[in-house]
Amino acid sequence: MTRRSPFRAPVAMMTATAALLTLSGCMTVHGELAVIPAVSDKADAGKAVKQFVAGYNEANAVHDPEVTASYETGALQDIDEASIKVDRQHGRGFQPLKLSDTKIVIPKMAGWPKFFLADARSNKSGRWLLAFTRNSPQEKWKAAYLLPLPAGGLPQFATDKDGYAKAIPAGEGSAGLTIDPGKLGNAYAKYLKTGSGDLFAPGPHTDRLRQQRTAAAKQVGQRTETIDQAYKFPAMALRTKDGGALAFFATRSFQRKTLPAGHAFNITPEIQAVLDGPKKQTNKMTFTSVSEQMVKVPAKKNGGQVAFLQRLPKQTAAKAE
Repeated sequence: MTRRSPFRAPVAMMTATAALLTLSGCMTVHGELAVIPAVSDKADAGKAVKQFVAGYNEANAVHDPEVTASYETGALQDIDEASIKVDRQHGRGFQPLKLSDTKIVIPKMAGWPKFFLADARSNKSGRWLLAFTRNSPQEKWKAAYLLPLPAGGLPQFATDKDGYAKAIPAGEGSAGLTIDPGKLGNAYAKYLKTGSGDLFAPGPHTDRLRQQRTAAAKQVGQRTETIDQAYKFPAMALRTKDGGALAFFATRSFQRKTLPAGHAFNITPEIQAVLDGPKKQTNKMTFTSVSEQMVKVPAKKNGGQVAFLQRLPKQTAAKAE
């Protein structure tokens, strides 16, 4: 997937792109205002999970990144496309994915798109948490977020008398929360740039990530510039029993690295796999990464900071200048 480097584009354009983020499962279109379950029942949700596994195995068995579009969307699709390209570059074999002991969380919501969660045991790396979405009844369910289940498990979701979870509508996400989940992408990108504010709790994906970037920027013999932006794809959030929310959102980062004159980057197989344009000797390259985040947003009444439960980054593109 070819993307224009933001270092050649006005900053205003990037911030405008980031501002397009809206909260999934909550936009009302076609006049559909009824609050109904996102998917008819757990059996239908289970079919979507099986379709995902079938597509995942097909794409990875033949190392074809284009197949990902049939079962994934958003940042997850970008991440898995890149992973398949790297595996193809290395000629790696593939062990078919198997998911078992699947647990489904279905929210009630109005309008489109809608989403639901699936927590399943993977034969590859413990339990996975997947968020599936679609924009209409005619569309196929696709996985939009996939992250390892946090070590401490998921927070308890608020449910109605029928056991359905509560999605957080767009424009109402800040009601009772420290931040509207739909604004997390922009807020996180701003934090990574400035480090200001106390919205995000300290940890490996916040203050420590900024420290690592600062150290890299000061590395002798190399100049590194990084720009982050919200990924143009809906966030998803469910209310938790304590009044807070579990939220998923994605971001994109562009990192431009410059070596001293007379030096050139070593084009590794990982870089070659996602290289945009011809391979050449150069001392300037821009690397694009996409990351998925799962966070716990606290209720205002309880205080506290947004805590990262999982973050999954992946280099998805590289361009020699």
